[in-house]
Amino acid sequence: MKKVLIVHGWGGSDAPHWQAWLAGEVAKDYGMVAFPLLDTPHFPSKNRWMKQVKALLNDMNPDIVICHSLGCTLWLHLCNEGEIAPVSRLLLVAPPRLTCEIEILKTFFPIEPPKNLFANEAMMVTSDNDPYMSHVEAQELQKSLGVEMKVLEKAGHINDASGYTEWLWVKEWVQQ
Repeated sequence: MKKVLIVHGWGGSDAPHWQAWLAGEVAKDYGMVAFPLLDTPHFPSKNRWMKQVKALLNDMNPDIVICHSLGCTLWLHLCNEGEIAPVSRLLLVAPPRLTCEIEILKTFFPIEPPKNLFANEAMMVTSDNDPYMSHVEAQELQKSLGVEMKVLEKAGHINDASGYTEWLWVKEWVQQ
């Protein structure tokens, strides 16, 4: 049985977001899934979120971690801190640029790419028109992290607002 931890971004990823759908799909297949609502998702704190996710990682010991948006940035911070156990597979979907001027998110930025992603296998999924990271910035991050990258065409921020609700590709990726 696969154990999957899903980490949302700024504001959460409730239905109809693909992360909420994926959590249900993993559970329907009798997988173990944690899809927690992190503390005050609309007013996030890096330190509180890191504490919550570290506790989940310790309690659950997931095989797979799937992060979206600010959740990707959170994972990078956890990796830079270096106090987490490696996972088998990591998926970083729509990570934002490494610098961000949004005042409410200032505790998360800037961030340096980590030297170790604490994953045996990692992949990044980006869009060629994401408002939070240009294609060039995504290529630079991919090169820095040394991971495979899948680029979706005209997928925006790869969320429900850009049509990503039931996303079969991500379910298949989990089932591999």
